[in-house]
Amino acid sequence: MKLAPWIVAACFFLPGAAPADEQSARSSVDSDRSRPPNIVFFFADDQTTSTLGCYGNEVIQTPNIDSLAADGVRFRNAFVSQSICWVSRTTILSGLTGRSYGTSANPELTRPDAVAELYSDILRDHGYRTGYFGKWHAKMPKGFQREEHFDEFEAIGRNPYYKKQPDGSLRHETDLIVDRGIEFLSEQPKDKPFALNLWFNACHAEDGDRRPGIGHYPWPESSNGMYEDVTIAPPPLNATEVFEALPDFLKTTINRERFFWRWNTDEKYQTNMRAYYRMVSGIDHAIGRFQEALREQGLADNTIIVYSADNGYYMANRGLAGKWSHYEEALRVPLIVMDPRAAESQRGTTTDAIGLNLDLPATFLDWAGAEIPERYQGHSLAPVVAGNPPQDWRTESFHEHFAVRNRIPAFEGLRNERFKYVVYFDDDNYEFLHDLKNDPDELVNLAGDPDHASILNDMRQRLAERVKELGGPLDKLKAPFSQSTVPHPEIAANVGARVDADGVVAVFDGKTLRRWSGDSKYWSVQNGALTGVTDGSLKRNHFITWKDSTVRNFDLRVKVKVSQGGNSGIQYRGISRPDIGLDVVTGYQCDVVANTPQYNGMLYEERGRRILSHTGEKVVVDPEGRSWVVGTTLGSDSEIAPAIAPDSIDFDTEKWHDYRVLVQGNHHQHWIDGKLTTDLIDFDESGRSLEGVLAVQVHVGPEMKIQYKDFQLKNLPDDLPLLQADDHPIPDDAYLVRPQGKLPADWSAPTYGDH
Repeated sequence: MKLAPWIVAACFFLPGAAPADEQSARSSVDSDRSRPPNIVFFFADDQTTSTLGCYGNEVIQTPNIDSLAADGVRFRNAFVSQSICWVSRTTILSGLTGRSYGTSANPELTRPDAVAELYSDILRDHGYRTGYFGKWHAKMPKGFQREEHFDEFEAIGRNPYYKKQPDGSLRHETDLIVDRGIEFLSEQPKDKPFALNLWFNACHAEDGDRRPGIGHYPWPESSNGMYEDVTIAPPPLNATEVFEALPDFLKTTINRERFFWRWNTDEKYQTNMRAYYRMVSGIDHAIGRFQEALREQGLADNTIIVYSADNGYYMANRGLAGKWSHYEEALRVPLIVMDPRAAESQRGTTTDAIGLNLDLPATFLDWAGAEIPERYQGHSLAPVVAGNPPQDWRTESFHEHFAVRNRIPAFEGLRNERFKYVVYFDDDNYEFLHDLKNDPDELVNLAGDPDHASILNDMRQRLAERVKELGGPLDKLKAPFSQSTVPHPEIAANVGARVDADGVVAVFDGKTLRRWSGDSKYWSVQNGALTGVTDGSLKRNHFITWKDSTVRNFDLRVKVKVSQGGNSGIQYRGISRPDIGLDVVTGYQCDVVANTPQYNGMLYEERGRRILSHTGEKVVVDPEGRSWVVGTTLGSDSEIAPAIAPDSIDFDTEKWHDYRVLVQGNHHQHWIDGKLTTDLIDFDESGRSLEGVLAVQVHVGPEMKIQYKDFQLKNLPDDLPLLQADDHPIPDDAYLVRPQGKLPADWSAPTYGDH
């Protein structure tokens, strides 16, 4: 049997069923309840409420999700019990908190009895056809067969987000997941209800690809060009003192490590936020396609749609990335339920009732008229969605984190309308107490305040009781805790990198392309070298980009061999340009040109200012972006070496040559076999780049082969000073670098003095 996602039910807001003797949640619906509703559950990854229009974001474009809120119920207080992908997802599948589905010794691994029967199995027993398409990522026991729990099932992951299709084209996982959902609808029997789970990988970062933009947050094609001219507001909790107020153990975890992968510079923040917004808009576009298919199949009037996410997301707030800790940004998620059968009075409403991911399986079963298992720890949201929450509805919620416990500080705590109390039990029972009414940003810790001692003690006691109810304390941490970074690294590019004793970063292993992103049609590993080939038919240049980090200030040495007539380049501080091609990079380039000495080793800017200096020229770029030749380069590292002519470089295409690129602030130098070919200072603040990706390319032109090996990359401190124009005046006899392209026969370079 081919199995499928799981029921897609609305999280917290749809009507429930009513007792015969009183008007209840389900009686607030205007349609015939004898026909069980279909349930569709859209589940995003790594999304807090601040990235949807219906939750107040005035920049992001999410018209289809917003329309669900306009026609349904939006939860203002929806949270996850544990803010990490697999625990949140397993909680929904099992109906249990992480502490309850695992063991005290290994809480991350689900016990067999906890997932012997998923809510999807119960739905099937009640006549539902179930489907599951998308991200799985649940740590199930040995022998667990996920396909057996759904009628239709296909796990669709990321890494990469773009999947190659049989016809050779690429399709983003968001669109693939919805494609499968639409196919599921097309095969749906008319007399049978369905429950469909469409669980996206978006908006999860591609952690192994730290190229800002399309590398780290690959968006679907439907979002191309969106937000390009928009400046995203900085994170609200961006002040340095917010981060500095954190205890030391929260300053060195992977929340801080990944901050340096994504958010630590304004340029990186803007590039990645635009890309993240495009991922959200891509989900929204796909949901719109699915809704249209629902209408075409005549299923829309009886299909409940739920939209939520597996956890929140910091997005640079508090100087952090990711999720994982106790603050609101990590725990809070969107939750929207649209029930087309609901009474008009319930459409476009909001609720302050606390809704949890833990409640979803019970809600799904309630809508289907199935009995909710006693083991479930959540409650049906149906009455809340119907506008009739039970009088005893929860006013306090339990939250915890224990996953990756040797790298992420573990905590447990309670949250209610007024206060949040948590204790980090592996860190000497460090306590937080936040007053959410007077301090909604959780900037003040009242745990040591005598005026709040009774509140602290009461919540401490209630937490101990709740922990006991859910399975008791976890075993002591056995392995030592491992810090992921220092709070303020000298070199951000080295955070999370493999750096040897000499400060050299691993770039290429000589065996695989696993740290690189490029088209395998043109790039491979041959004889231990990164190798690009073309048969002479290229219509554009093709790049392969290092994925492990961006580069800022660095010293790169690499051996290069290029065939006769070959043309390549070492791109650095570049940016990805998916508007041209998924592999395209623009930025500074140390040219590798076999047959043109004045170009070999020069400084070029791909799709930018073009030729900044020819080989052998010492250049200053003025603040307006004009390149002036102020002298010649030296023949070696020695300051007393004679000046060189470009054709003095012996460049045998059958041999390996030593290239070196040294970039310090706005000072760029290139060498070939020990001879300085470029020495340039860039004072053009609007045109230059101070950080970007590292790449190499195979160029349009004749048939060629280009090879790189023995990469030695040493990152230098981020805060190297920029050279100042006042200290490097351009002499009047300096002349303009010859521009690229055909010039008039009588063209002569203007001098700086004449200009």
